Amino acid sequence: MVNPYFIIGAMIAVGGAYGYGHHVGWGDRDAEMQVEIAKKNDEAREKETQLAQQLNEQSTKLSEANNVINQKQSSLDRAIRDGRLRLPSTSCVQAPANAPTPAGDSTKERSEPNRPVYETTDSERATLAAIAEIVAQGDRNTAQLNSCISAYETVRQQINAVQ
Repeated sequence: MVNPYFIIGAMIAVGGAYGYGHHVGWGDRDAEMQVEIAKKNDEAREKETQLAQQLNEQSTKLSEANNVINQKQSSLDRAIRDGRLRLPSTSCVQAPANAPTPAGDSTKERSEPNRPVYETTDSERATLAAIAEIVAQGDRNTAQLNSCISAYETVRQQINAVQ
């Protein structure tokens, strides 16, 4: 019969070989995983760089659009200040045929300064400036929204293309 110490020694040798192989296998697996992680990290950094570049391009386009809007608003403000831009005048007010003639001294001074008929009043200028500001702010908001949508679509397409 076989010596029991020989059987125990053989079992220890087989167990040791298994443990050593298992240990080396985990080390190899860890090394492979580290290589895969490094590859994925490099791909992620490359994608981050591309996305950052595209977002910077979108930001540049938005800045250019805002500059155009500011230039347009400046020229509109100059036109308002110079009186070249006016609100459309309302049509003549129709008085009834039997309306009495207003009584009053036409030689009295009026409360507003004497101005030529074609010159815009301060209230018209203020109204036009307020309208121009509202329009410019609307243009800015529209440009910003379009830029945001475009950036979102670009990022979404790039991320979905990889998956």
